[in-house]
Amino acid sequence: MASKEGKYNIKAISTMLGIQAGTLRAWERRYQIIEPVRNKAGHRLYSDDHVAILRWLLEKVNKGFTIGQAVDLFEQGTISLEQEDKQHEDYSVQLSEELLEALLSFQENKANQLMNQAFCLFSIDKVTIDILGTLLVKVGYMWERNQISVAHEHFVTSFLRTKIGTIFHGLQIDGLMPKVVAVCGPHETHELGLLIFTLFLRRKGFEVIYLGAGIPETDLDQVIQEVNADMFFTSCTMDQNLEASLQLLDHLRAHFPDLQIGAGGFAFDRLNEDKSATYSEFLVGKTKGAWENWLTKNL
Repeated sequence: MASKEGKYNIKAISTMLGIQAGTLRAWERRYQIIEPVRNKAGHRLYSDDHVAILRWLLEKVNKGFTIGQAVDLFEQGTISLEQEDKQHEDYSVQLSEELLEALLSFQENKANQLMNQAFCLFSIDKVTIDILGTLLVKVGYMWERNQISVAHEHFVTSFLRTKIGTIFHGLQIDGLMPKVVAVCGPHETHELGLLIFTLFLRRKGFEVIYLGAGIPETDLDQVIQEVNADMFFTSCTMDQNLEASLQLLDHLRAHFPDLQIGAGGFAFDRLNEDKSATYSEFLVGKTKGAWENWLTKNL
């Protein structure tokens, strides 16, 4: 049974749950969801009950709810939370499908409305990784099977690049986090997957130098040296470009032994068993959970 006795100061809570102290204070002021105990010196202390509540709220936020929605769910209490989660998940899938339909019909205004709706309902990570990521997979699938034209692919890419780029450049950088260089693999023109991944990094405070597509290897070496990069990420979507991307990884491993290197994209996901084993240390995976695990192992 959880205890109501005040045990933990705000620094301990921040460390335990991975939530910034300022965020926690803001939640308390706005939603009054918990009320810390005060010790004789007037310092705020949190109980096991408070920890349980905060952990529950964070789980909901990580699933894509806004904090306001999570608080509403908690305060209603008697509703089926599993059913509510499923409803939100189903609606995120619906939004992704409607957004794809709007973009493939060149309906930019409708696409903007759907994007605004998504950001009102869900967190940035949920929108970019789950909703836009799902859309990206579908576009890639349709492109490979010649189900959409070059014009369709370019319009979708241009729209999403603009939206993701706006979010990317608005995020704060933590000077204590690693410095990252990100570039598409040789001959690659599909950059949205890499852009979504680098947005994930920027959300964590990484300083990301995003170079996109078409960067010569010699220029890349110069940038890595000039910025004194700690990490490097690349992506490869098309199978015909995979061998050149693997050669790039070999080159960087040989010339920058202290550089942490990661790679992802549809082509890397389809590596055969032998090459997958050879390059396993570089493969970041294709889900947020896999990305988190890769970073944990390599930081």
